[in-house]
Amino acid sequence: MRTTLAAAVAVAALLAPTAAQARPADQDPPAGTAHPVARGAVTGASGRANGADVPALTDSRGRTLTLRGWNVGDKAHRGDAALSAITEKHFRDMRAQGFNFARVLVFWDDLEPSPGRYSQAYLHKVERILDWAARHDVKVVLDAHQDVFGPAFDHRGIPAWATRTDGLPFTPHPDDWFSEYFEPAVQRAFTHLYEDEDLQRAQARMWRVLADRFARHPAVIGYDPINEPMGELRGGEDLATAARRIERDQLTPMYQRIADAIRSVDDRNWIFVEPTPIVGEGVPTGLGRIDDPKIVYAPHFYNGAMEAGGDYDPDAGWIENYEQAVTLYPKEHKVPVVVGEWGPLNNAQPNMNRFYREAMASLGRYSSGWAGWEWCYGGGYCAVDGTGAFRTNKELTAEPYAEALAGTVRSASYDLEAGTYRLSYDATGLRGARVTELSLPAGDWHVKVRGGALVLRKGPGRAWILAAPNARVTVTVTRR
Repeated sequence: MRTTLAAAVAVAALLAPTAAQARPADQDPPAGTAHPVARGAVTGASGRANGADVPALTDSRGRTLTLRGWNVGDKAHRGDAALSAITEKHFRDMRAQGFNFARVLVFWDDLEPSPGRYSQAYLHKVERILDWAARHDVKVVLDAHQDVFGPAFDHRGIPAWATRTDGLPFTPHPDDWFSEYFEPAVQRAFTHLYEDEDLQRAQARMWRVLADRFARHPAVIGYDPINEPMGELRGGEDLATAARRIERDQLTPMYQRIADAIRSVDDRNWIFVEPTPIVGEGVPTGLGRIDDPKIVYAPHFYNGAMEAGGDYDPDAGWIENYEQAVTLYPKEHKVPVVVGEWGPLNNAQPNMNRFYREAMASLGRYSSGWAGWEWCYGGGYCAVDGTGAFRTNKELTAEPYAEALAGTVRSASYDLEAGTYRLSYDATGLRGARVTELSLPAGDWHVKVRGGALVLRKGPGRAWILAAPNARVTVTVTRR
C-alpha cells in the first residue's frame, strides 16, 4: 500500500482549512464534467478544453504528443539483483494495449553506492530496460524514486551516505509507512539534502551522469529528478503552508540546479518537476519558475481516502478541486502537464467504474498524458493480473488516442459504450509534419478518414494518418 488510513486521515485533517470547498451533493456537476458513459468533445490548440492556457507537450517535429502509460519499477531488489523484476514483457504488453509511455523507477542508492562511485553494472541494467522500451516504441521518463528518503530508513532512494539526521529520532511505522515522512529524522534529512552544498553538488552530479549516459537513447523523453519530494515542517505550520514553503524555497532551487546539470550534457529531453504530494488534496503548489525551455509539471493524482482502500465519493468534488488547483501552475508558467502517478488501491469498489471514467475525462482536459501506478502482474495497485488481463475497471484506461498529432485539434471524443473515437483537426501547413499517429487498444479497429487525408498504414495497435497541408481532417475509429 502507498499509504494507510491513519496517514490519510491525518493529511486530510491538516489540509481541511485550506482545501477547496467540495461540491454539495445536490449541486449539478460543473460544465465540462464527464458524462458517466461517453467522453465529451474537447477543443483547443492542444485538444484540451483549456488547451490555450496549458501548453501541449511536443516532439522534435512540432507534433502534439499524448503520453499514456504506467510506472514500471522494482523496489524489492538491490545491488546485483537490482531491476531484475523488470522484463521486456512489461513493455511488450503495455504497447499491445495501446500504451506508449513508461515512468521507469531508478534509485540513487543503487547508482552511487558510495560517494563518487557510480555503478556501471546498474547503468547497463537501466540501458537494457531502455532498449526493451525502444524496441516496443514506448517512451520513457527516468524517475529518481524515493520512498521515506532512502535506505537509512529501510526504504529506497537517497543513499545512506547522503542522509543526515542530526541525531534526531526515527520510529518505524510498518503498518503506516507514509506517516514515517513526519518522523523528525526523515524531515531533517530532507532539509540537509536541499540545503547542504556538498549534497546539492552530489545530487546534481548524479543527474549529470544519468543524462550524459542516456541523453540520446531513442526511448528517453525526459527525467523526473525526485519522486514525491517532502520536507521539514516548522513550528506552527499546517501541512499545506509547509508544502508551499518547501516547494518555493527548497524545491524550486533544487530543480534549477538539476536542470542546469542536465543541460550541460543534454539539451534534447524534457525535465519533469513534481510538487509535494499535498497537491493531491486540491492544494495549489508553491513551486516557482524553473528557467529552462523544456519543463513539464508532473504532479501526482491521489486521494487520501481512496489511498486507504476506500471508495470514490462522486459528491465530494475531489476531482474538480484537484483539476482547479493543479492547472494554476502550468497556466501561469506556460508549461505542459503530465501526471506522474495515479490510480486507487481498491479499484473494485462500487463507485470505481465512475471514478475511472471521470478521472480519464479530467486528465484529458488539461494534461498531455499520465502514468498510472503501476504496470505489474498481481493484486493491489497492479494494472493486470497474473495472466495479463486487466484488473477490474483498469480496462477503462485503454482507449484510442492521437499519440502524435501533426496539426491543431478541433475536437476529440471517445464514446466508451459505442466503442467509437472521433478526432477532428486542422493539418499543419506546407512546412509542418505530415503524419499523425494513432494508438489503439488491443482489438479489431476500423479507421476511416475524411478531408484531404488517408490512412497511410495500419498495424496492430497503431494507425498512421497522412494529411494534405492545411487540410481539415476528420478521423473516426470504431471497434468492430
